Amino acid sequence: MKTVTLPDGEKVPALGQGTWMMGERRDRRAAETAALRAGVELGMTLIDTAEMYGDGAAETLIAEALGGVRDQLFLVSKAYPQNASRKRLVSACDASLQRLETDRLDLYLLHWRGSVSLGETIEAMEALKRVGKIRHWGVSNLDTADMEELVAAGGGACVTDQILYNLSRRGPEHDLLPWLEEHAMPVMAYSPVEQGRLLADPALAHVARSVCATSAQVALAWTLRRDGVLAIPKAGTVAHVRENRAAAELVLSNDDLAALDGAFPRPRDRRPLEML
Repeated sequence: MKTVTLPDGEKVPALGQGTWMMGERRDRRAAETAALRAGVELGMTLIDTAEMYGDGAAETLIAEALGGVRDQLFLVSKAYPQNASRKRLVSACDASLQRLETDRLDLYLLHWRGSVSLGETIEAMEALKRVGKIRHWGVSNLDTADMEELVAAGGGACVTDQILYNLSRRGPEHDLLPWLEEHAMPVMAYSPVEQGRLLADPALAHVARSVCATSAQVALAWTLRRDGVLAIPKAGTVAHVRENRAAAELVLSNDDLAALDGAFPRPRDRRPLEML
């Protein structure tokens, strides 16, 4: 599988697994557990979650499904902005570690920006690194000006910005993606198929038929086409995981990309970073 390189040289899979809205329904638990395990077996070992997801239910599901293969995983979780202070981040991290049944996170993110200053969050993240509770830290949903402020506040150790980026959300291509590339910070693209809404688009379906793939696979392959971008789609069944995994091997031609550009043009003007 294609990999993405973090600033320190560590490589992670370009295609991981998201867990938004997983672990919240008992009738889906067996299928979701099987899906996570199948994804890891297929090399999708980067697992993204957050304390917000089901109030920790997704983290608990991950522990149940993948506790036996923890050392194979690159575990990512995210903290609420109100928990990103010196006093509260330690407790938030400890709670996530307890639910995940692990002693460290491979990556810990600020979920979005709140009232706590970025400088204070940086100090709190670095303190967690020093004691070994996290290996790397980053941010989520921060736009270009926020990232510039982050670095100016001493946040040069940030390893990623997790953002909403897909065919229908191309605003970050104006300045955020180039800024992150210039600073060697990979992008984590969440909702790469727009929570399934992209799948009804006829132009996307046309390209998918032409390459003997599904619309979801084409949307994922488009997101993964850029170096330094990794995608974290959610899949609640083994079949869906396998469909996603195949997208990592799909190479779109220049004609395919041109057709998608025509159907999903980049905005002419810069837009604020969008969130879901």
